[in-house]
Amino acid sequence: MSKELKERFDACRSKLETLYKHLDLKSKQSRVVELKTASQSADFWNDQKKAQGLMKELGDLKALVEKWETLQKKMQDVEVSIELAEEDETGDLAQESLTALDNVEKEMASLEFQKMLSGEHDKAGAILFINAGAGGTEACDWAEMLLRMYRRWADRHGFRNQVVDFTSGDGAGFRSVVLTVEGDYAYGFLKAEIGVHRLVRISPFDTNKRRHTSFASVFALPDVEKDIEIEIKDDDLRVDTFRSGGAGGQHVNKTESAVRLTHNPSGIVVACQSERSQHQNRALAMKLLKAKLFDAEMAKRQKEKDAIEKTKKKIEWGSQIRSYVMQPYRLVKDHRTNLEAGNVDAVMDGDLDPFIQKFLMEGTA
Repeated sequence: MSKELKERFDACRSKLETLYKHLDLKSKQSRVVELKTASQSADFWNDQKKAQGLMKELGDLKALVEKWETLQKKMQDVEVSIELAEEDETGDLAQESLTALDNVEKEMASLEFQKMLSGEHDKAGAILFINAGAGGTEACDWAEMLLRMYRRWADRHGFRNQVVDFTSGDGAGFRSVVLTVEGDYAYGFLKAEIGVHRLVRISPFDTNKRRHTSFASVFALPDVEKDIEIEIKDDDLRVDTFRSGGAGGQHVNKTESAVRLTHNPSGIVVACQSERSQHQNRALAMKLLKAKLFDAEMAKRQKEKDAIEKTKKKIEWGSQIRSYVMQPYRLVKDHRTNLEAGNVDAVMDGDLDPFIQKFLMEGTA
């Protein structure tokens, strides 16, 4: 038992040392000291916005450093416990050491998430765009199923989510829909979902009960409205109002409260129709516009398209990142990682973390 514990302990210690390097914790510890010193200067708060940004950075770095330091302390305790277990004939200390090591490994897996979600905007909220591919009603219904899946996933994580714009499909579902997801690291997670999603099932819209294949694309942008300054001149903006649409229920509005914004210099058009108030819809539409302008600016600055742009593919055969097969067998398969899940219903109810985590882990290995 002691030999097995020592081997596991050595493996954990090695992994912790690797994480220290991958997370660049040495420089982060130095940055914490630097920010603490700066925050104590007399003129630190002269520039409120800059000071708030630095304090946010300090808080994030401190949380990460303290988490690693706590893990290091627990590893030291486990090491002492294992040494004592060698002299314990009852085996109780060995079992306690094993349990403590299990807990350390779980916390280490959580810390490893920091390695996966270390992109500049990974901690931001997300704006999710779902678009039906070719296939008419079938594809539109699939887009709505994906929307439900992502809303269920967001609910599981305690993320506030809201449909802010949509174009209804012919007969069912959505031709396109925009979902905002508010919560720490929402974008970091959902960027793993960018790509084409393929559904195979017996069509509920086919009277002959034939098997159909449908496609829909998912794209995510970080909600950067609070993090960056993007100047939008009133002269460059065209504002149109219209009545929100839909088949009934919450989407019906008798007043022109929906807002469409056209940014003339870039040609970018966004709309929002989820709120009853025109003022609220305009504010949400501005959030979407800023996110799209930010994405366009980043693409323009780079000579090569960034990783996000590379994942954009045509919504058709051969380009899917994941397949959801409901007939003739039941299986969800991610084609990037080869991860499979037989419980299709659980996945459609928002159980996406295994797919997201494996993709992010392999992408940062």
